[in-house]
Amino acid sequence: MKKFLKFSIITLIIAVIAAAAWYGYTAFKDSGRNYAFKTENVTRGNLTSAISASGTVEPEELVNVGSQVTGMIMAFGKDDKGVTVDYGSKVKKGQLLAQIDDVLYAAALRESKAQKQQAEAEIIAAQAAIKQAEAKLNLAKVNWDRAQLLWNKVAMAKNEYDSAEATYISANADLAAAKARLEQANAQLAIADAALVKAQRNMDYCVITSPVDGIIIDRRVSVGQTVVSNMSVSSIFLIAKDFKKMQVWVSVNEADIGSIKPGMPVEFTIDAYPGDVFEGTVKKIRLNATMSQNVVTYIVEVDTDNVNGKLIPYLTANVRFIRDRRTNVLMVPNSALRFRPDPQYIVPEFREKQFDRTQRLLWVADGDLLRPVEVKTGLNAGVMVELTDSQLTAGDEIVFGITEISSGDQKNAGPAKSPFMPTPERKGVRGGGSAANRARAAQSAK
Repeated sequence: MKKFLKFSIITLIIAVIAAAAWYGYTAFKDSGRNYAFKTENVTRGNLTSAISASGTVEPEELVNVGSQVTGMIMAFGKDDKGVTVDYGSKVKKGQLLAQIDDVLYAAALRESKAQKQQAEAEIIAAQAAIKQAEAKLNLAKVNWDRAQLLWNKVAMAKNEYDSAEATYISANADLAAAKARLEQANAQLAIADAALVKAQRNMDYCVITSPVDGIIIDRRVSVGQTVVSNMSVSSIFLIAKDFKKMQVWVSVNEADIGSIKPGMPVEFTIDAYPGDVFEGTVKKIRLNATMSQNVVTYIVEVDTDNVNGKLIPYLTANVRFIRDRRTNVLMVPNSALRFRPDPQYIVPEFREKQFDRTQRLLWVADGDLLRPVEVKTGLNAGVMVELTDSQLTAGDEIVFGITEISSGDQKNAGPAKSPFMPTPERKGVRGGGSAANRARAAQSAK
């Protein structure tokens, strides 16, 4: 029994020594190498090259309904449900939106009608005057012809001859004056017609109707408020023509605008609907660029469907203009292609080799050194790059950097400490001032 117990104790001691030796080996096995590789894996997946920007959701067509006359808002119209039109109301073309006080315009309309009637009466009077002048002219002409005949036969006195001539000339002038008065009356009628049309139109403007089918985005006046018409039309309602079609107005930097073309596919997200991805296409690029803090930007209009009605005006959109896509391709980080190790880290057979700058190289670990692998690349998506021709496969490990490990780090590497073990108190004096120096000198004297 004692022999068995002794054998067990010896076996346990040997096991503890072996475990300690294995732990020491695993803790210090890399102590001979003073650097470590930064690695990534070759992956397979979908790759998208895109331009990112931000924009605002806008209705495809906005109609600004205003007033062309000055007056007080007396009432608003009703929608199909009998509710007063307001924000979000659906309206039809020709539907009453607002009524402006029309008392003054109705009076002006009646005045214009009276002026037209007066002009028409003056025309009738002028026409009668012409007929009267024509009759007098005919009589004067007969008398003038008779006077000429009698004068030639020396059968009329000189004063009677002159009187007949003057009467004839006066009758011609009266006829011409009567015709002029008719032209004047016609002109007055035209002026009266124009004034009547204006008065009627102003009267019609007092009734504001919707010019399109749509939804009211904004109501900018209240009942009792006076709208004033001046050089620009006073705005009362803002109507979105159709919510089934929306646009995103995207602000694009001048450095990216050359890559954007009409018809280009677009994806965008809205913070209000996390996880949803909306699609659209580029409609056009506006040429009126803007500059802010020396940065030139262009507005790009993107068309998108809104059949489900999720998109509402003025939401912020995070937009990606899709330049190209690849599916199920090998890809690596762009940083791995830019990495070039120093010769000391390369396997000897490649240290003296001169690599062309146009060559695309990746580096893989070969023991403690690196070996180059030439590859061909395709689509560059910024962070990741497609591999079109390579000896590598998905899951292979590539190196994109080297981290130097100082000798002090190796020396102090030691076994990992338990967070539950107490930390020994520091005995040394910290600091670099004169007081700290005196304290260290006192400790040395002890």
